This record gives sequence, C-alpha cells and structure tokens, in this order.
Amino acid sequence: MYRILIIEDDRALAKAMKKQIEAWGDEVCIAEDFRDILPVFTQYDPHIVLMDIMLPFYNGYHWCSEIRRISDIPVVFISSAADNMNIIMAMNMGGDDFIPKPVDPDVMTAKIRAVLRRTYDMGSKIPILEHRGAVLNLNDASLTWRGERIDLTKNEFRILQTLMENKGRIVSRDTLMTKLWQTDCYVEENTLTVNINRLRKKLEKAGLGDWIETKVGSGYMIGQEAR
Repeated sequence: MYRILIIEDDRALAKAMKKQIEAWGDEVCIAEDFRDILPVFTQYDPHIVLMDIMLPFYNGYHWCSEIRRISDIPVVFISSAADNMNIIMAMNMGGDDFIPKPVDPDVMTAKIRAVLRRTYDMGSKIPILEHRGAVLNLNDASLTWRGERIDLTKNEFRILQTLMENKGRIVSRDTLMTKLWQTDCYVEENTLTVNINRLRKKLEKAGLGDWIETKVGSGYMIGQEAR
C-alpha cells in the first residue's frame, strides 16, 4: 500500500481523485494549507505527490522545487494547461509525469501505477528523518529547515541521526560515543561534548535552539513535540 499526497485546491476534484486511488487500496492525504506544503509533506512521508500547477499563494513549480531540496520521490503534475510548453516546463521543474485536466480516472490510475512501479521497483527513494518540519537527509548528511540547507560535519550528522532515530527517548552518552567511534580509531569523551555544543549552535542559529535536551546523568534527547 502506497501513501499518496494530493496537492489540489479544487476540493471536488481532489476528493474524486482520492476516491479513485483508494479503490486500489492505497492511502491518500489531501493538502489543506497551501501557504506551506512542506509540513504535511514531511509528516505524511508520501510515496508520490500529485501536484496541481495553479495553486493559491505559490504555484506547483515552487513546491516541486522545495520538495526536490529534500527528496527525490516522484511528483506528477496536474493541470488544465496541457500544451507542450507547460508539459515541458513541468518536466524541467522536476516533475515525473503530467496528467491533463479534466482528469480521466483511468489515465490517472495508469500513470500513478506506472510511476510507482518505476520508482519503487528500483528502490530509489531518499531516506529522510523529520522532526517539527526539519528534514535530515541520510544520503548527503544535510539538514533542511524552512527551505534552508544546514551543512553538518560527519560527527554532527551521526549525533543528530541517532537522536532523531530515537525521538522522544533518552540516548546515553555511551551510545553516542559508540556512534562516533564507528569509523574513528579513538574519540575522547570531551569530543562528544564539543560536537554537541557545536551542533546546538548551528541549530540555534537556524532557529532550532531548543531541539536537543540534556538529561543530567542520563544523556540527551529530542522531544516529540515543541515546547
């Protein structure tokens, strides 16, 4: 079963598409807030996005570009402007296919199944971890927050990955030290403190200053919810 995110401001059309897709046994989420698509994208973690081009606030090309910063999952554009120029533009902006309006249910289903087959038979989805709208890309060791990329050192990435994988749970200093030791011959305990402090400064500078909590005598943790 695949998760499919529909970003379409025509509610009647979005609901009709949802009904058709769910008939195939897949899950569907319809975006509600067109001012900021990334939160629902990261929280729902879809396998494919169906994206209208003409949207309130920002168009589909903008949101496709934002999604491409953090993921390579397939994006299929939907538009009544189905002339060659718009189709070429959609492909050049990172789209994987194009469905013209009015949407033919059978054509839509066939295109979705074909894109899913091509994508997930080859296992090309980029693994990510998400917390409160920020996304950690496990392939290139970068953190993305509000469209801005935060580059991390090797050790900062390992620490953040471990904390995000254990979100809501305390991670001991010993566990984090073991993570840092994976490719280094020896790491002093002070190295962990130094790297935690540097990571906190980077997060604070980006507006994420309250992420990493210190649990005295136990270790560190990233809480489940914003405080």
